[in-house]
Amino acid sequence: MKATRTRKGLVRSAGICAWVPILLVVLGFGNVEAQSLKGGLASMQEQYGRALEYDYTFLRDPAHVRQFVRNNLLVPLEGNRDYQLDDEVSFPYARPEVRTFIERLSRQYRDACGEMLVVTSLTRPNNRQPGNSSKRWSVHPTGMAVDLRRSNTPACRRWIERVLLQLEGSGTLQATHERRPPHYHIAVYTKDYARYVARLEADEPAVAEPEPMVATQAAAVTDKSTGSSSGSLVRYRVRSGDSLWSIARAHGITVAQLKLANKLTSSRIYAGQRLDVPVSSR
Repeated sequence: MKATRTRKGLVRSAGICAWVPILLVVLGFGNVEAQSLKGGLASMQEQYGRALEYDYTFLRDPAHVRQFVRNNLLVPLEGNRDYQLDDEVSFPYARPEVRTFIERLSRQYRDACGEMLVVTSLTRPNNRQPGNSSKRWSVHPTGMAVDLRRSNTPACRRWIERVLLQLEGSGTLQATHERRPPHYHIAVYTKDYARYVARLEADEPAVAEPEPMVATQAAAVTDKSTGSSSGSLVRYRVRSGDSLWSIARAHGITVAQLKLANKLTSSRIYAGQRLDVPVSSR
């Protein structure tokens, strides 16, 4: 029986049956309480249907992966201070939005838990799927999925599961807690996630999510409240996810010092805002 792809799913042309994943409605997107991390066939079918909707290619073999990397359809992930790649990751590439998801989540995770996220799987071509994967429904061959190791720390597990459920409720991903081995399988709904991040960066106030510090040296100033020298300042551009607390901590100062240097009367800041950050002269 021949099957053809459509934007909404997979239709069998013989006319005997047709399957169209209308599971976005069935699973109740937007209702966080209705979500779970149990996964199952319906979850896998939804992920597969979203990959078809995006018109993503299911990569056949390592050569196919390398071709997509050369064409910048897949981007490399190398790890940073917030996340690392496990030795099991044979193909350290993913869709650009998946890299953004990992970088944003790992910053928040490390800030909340003090641990690094560990990525155990990214893009896997069809001929390199492990024995415990779903040969029919897996979206790892498309580059839109990532597996994260489950922490041994209960508080960290509670934190990340709460965040994943919130994002699942927003319709930007589908997450499953797999038990053998213990990890979270996450299919990032790339186009929806990109719109979600764009809205956050355009409209939302910053929250506690530390970004790498990017600053330029400014001139020395005098603390007008005391008349004493406060050393030099660095000019810092606020990024999405920053808070006064995370910026102050990264520079070894207090929130009070940061607010004083910028004459702030509240802790509200926004992405793109420029702040003068005192740097000790010691």
